[in-house]
Amino acid sequence: MADGAPRMVFLGFGKYVRADKIYALEPLGEGLRGHGARTHVWVDGIAEPIVASRTERAIVAAMGGNPGSENARIVDEALDLAQRVADAAEQGKVDVVDLGRRARRLLASTTRTESEQLF
Repeated sequence: MADGAPRMVFLGFGKYVRADKIYALEPLGEGLRGHGARTHVWVDGIAEPIVASRTERAIVAAMGGNPGSENARIVDEALDLAQRVADAAEQGKVDVVDLGRRARRLLASTTRTESEQLF
């Protein structure tokens, strides 16, 4: 960061770690994913990995890597939405209002306005 302070990275589940302490990210395999768990985050000074609800791409972007990746953000939001719908459907409770709101916001972020069109 510009002022030299370490950047805090949100991992989900109310967990934050310093970006300069993260030394490895490990995507969870199919059998281990679910209920928001997506990535193991290895942090200097902590023996066991922290389970994050964010994808490794989202964590790397939050750490300052690949800062211009709008496509990665959109994919991560879509994956988060799909995971939430799948989890809610499994539990028999789908919040259709929240689902619609999040889907509209995601779709709106991917459409170009008249001034942004290439031709």
